[in-house]
Amino acid sequence: MQNKRATLDCDLLLKEFHVREVPVLQTEKLAFTGVGSRDVYNITAPFTDEGTILLAGRVESRDSESSDVMFFAQQEQVWAPKHELPVFHLQDPFITRVGGELIMGGVQTYPNPEDENRLMWRTVLYRGQRVSELRPFFTGPDGMKDLRLVELEDGGIGVFTRPQGIKGGRGKIGFARTASLEELTMELIAEAPLLEEQFTDAEWGGVNEAQMLSNGLIGVLGHIARFDEGNNRHYYPMIFVLDPDTGWYSDIELIAVRNNFLPGPAKREDLHNVVFSGGLVRNPDGTAVLYAGISDAEAHTMTIPDPFQRFEALTRKNENT
Repeated sequence: MQNKRATLDCDLLLKEFHVREVPVLQTEKLAFTGVGSRDVYNITAPFTDEGTILLAGRVESRDSESSDVMFFAQQEQVWAPKHELPVFHLQDPFITRVGGELIMGGVQTYPNPEDENRLMWRTVLYRGQRVSELRPFFTGPDGMKDLRLVELEDGGIGVFTRPQGIKGGRGKIGFARTASLEELTMELIAEAPLLEEQFTDAEWGGVNEAQMLSNGLIGVLGHIARFDEGNNRHYYPMIFVLDPDTGWYSDIELIAVRNNFLPGPAKREDLHNVVFSGGLVRNPDGTAVLYAGISDAEAHTMTIPDPFQRFEALTRKNENT
């Protein structure tokens, strides 16, 4: 494994991305029904629940930030709500499995006690054997999005955090380990060391999904973001890998930009260049399908060469060598 380089900002990452010329093999705009005039975006990758393939999505009116997380099943070429399943008043859902249990999380918003005109947010986690049995079991720190879990090879749990403020600035990624869901605590999250030199102070990022690779590395799908001079937001899907035993992690790499996807509307003009990673499905043929929210208004997919495949050829170093 090579040592990391100095921090790369969005401009440098974009230059590297265009030099690599990552081929886009297929693009698709997902169609949804049963939600009225509301948009569905910031989706998860599909997962199986009681024999049915589902995905979760953020359902929201174009002129509102009040969001529900709903579960959809595909009917021919359209995704329709599973009305018998619960609806959660959350934003930006994510799905994983730990110890055979389904783990679902999302962002809960609530009134800011210091400013009545603004909202605060936190990550809420649910667990259960199936979607119909999901129950809350952990509420993350106030002001923290992008809290993510991944089950490790040894049965432990990797915890990705994203503090802001004194410790994390606009938002930086931290990582810690815990032995079980019962031992996930606010103290562990607060003390999780940051992955240094991933973001400049003017930019921010977070983890959207984490999955184990065949050699024990964690494949991380996330985003890196910034404002431009006109206060427009720019979000880019990115990946890196992390060794949970040694703490080593690779450089961030972009895997897509907005222009790779099909044209479509934006929730607001300042959100046009937003691609929010939802999940990555790795295929046996060496391709991968990225599920993403586009411009805070739509859900798209894009098929690309599997960005994690080459990392599975790396030989992990022993922590003591």
